[in-house]
Amino acid sequence: MEGCPYCEIVAGESDAHILADTNSTVAFLDRNPATPGHTLVVPRRHCEFLFQGENPPSRSVFETVERLVEAMNSTLTPDGVSTFYTSGPLVGNVSHAHVHVIPRYEDDSIHLSLTRDRLEDDEGAELARRLRKSL
Repeated sequence: MEGCPYCEIVAGESDAHILADTNSTVAFLDRNPATPGHTLVVPRRHCEFLFQGENPPSRSVFETVERLVEAMNSTLTPDGVSTFYTSGPLVGNVSHAHVHVIPRYEDDSIHLSLTRDRLEDDEGAELARRLRKSL
């Protein structure tokens, strides 16, 4: 897609530190890393969503994520790894679907926290029923 920085990286038109390049995905170091090794995994074809459309790229993207986490664990020996994917307007400035893979260290300054509520039993039962029905 014209103007997409990740499509430019995939096409070799923009410089990036490529870690993995498969038939369906590319993994490269984030230019503005939260920690050393912070990587983005993207599908080769431009799409906004990993889990939608005909032949969604989610499986191949997460296979690359899995390989990358194994490499990070053996090479960087982090205390843990955070991965996240968001879709829709929450993805920020780039509409090309991507997964962040971030090696985590006890002294890093990353704060990934969620405001949480309590799930009441009746609400949980109804929500689970609705989701199971769609599965």
